[in-house]
Amino acid sequence: MFAVIKTGGKQYKVAKDDVIVVEKLNAEVGSTVTFDNVLALDEKIGTPTIAGAKVSAKVVKQTRDDTVIVFKKKRRQGYRRKNGHRQYISIVKITDIAE
Repeated sequence: MFAVIKTGGKQYKVAKDDVIVVEKLNAEVGSTVTFDNVLALDEKIGTPTIAGAKVSAKVVKQTRDDTVIVFKKKRRQGYRRKNGHRQYISIVKITDIAE
């Protein structure tokens, strides 16, 4: 059984015991979070979501993603800027998919 959930402006196809990386969730490590925005469940497709369907997950880790380098340059002008950005992420393990 699989489900398509929406969180953090992105969609994820998940199954039981999957470990996924999502945008930062306001939850402690070890706590359980519930995703109510279930867009699809096996062959059932929501309009836009499936009423009553829930996906439960356990927060495994709260961390930051790898550095993304932003480099700007204008040729022949001596203008160079280098910035780095690290996004906050949550690593969650899917524990249950309920209809």
